[in-house]
Amino acid sequence: MRKRTAEEVERLLKGYEESGLSRQQYCEREGFPVTTLDYYRQRAARKALGRQNGSGLVKVKLESPPIAATSAFTLTLANGRRIESEWSFSGADLTRLIRIAEAV
Repeated sequence: MRKRTAEEVERLLKGYEESGLSRQQYCEREGFPVTTLDYYRQRAARKALGRQNGSGLVKVKLESPPIAATSAFTLTLANGRRIESEWSFSGADLTRLIRIAEAV
């Protein structure tokens, strides 16, 4: 099987789009496997995406949800456990809570 030129591939893709035939029907008519058509279509889509933004990468902006201003308390322990509460602790109570949580 010989390698098709870029012009031939473009002609086949354009022919498929304009034919109104299924992939299978078009490939049988033109005499090549459906997998080849699929490969050409995927390659053309990747190329088109690369032309749109230059590199094929998409720029995104990450935003965190707003944090409500409350007197919430979150304690994250070294083992990954978290304790969350909306009530405040005295220094002695907080120390006791940490010791108990770390002992578990």
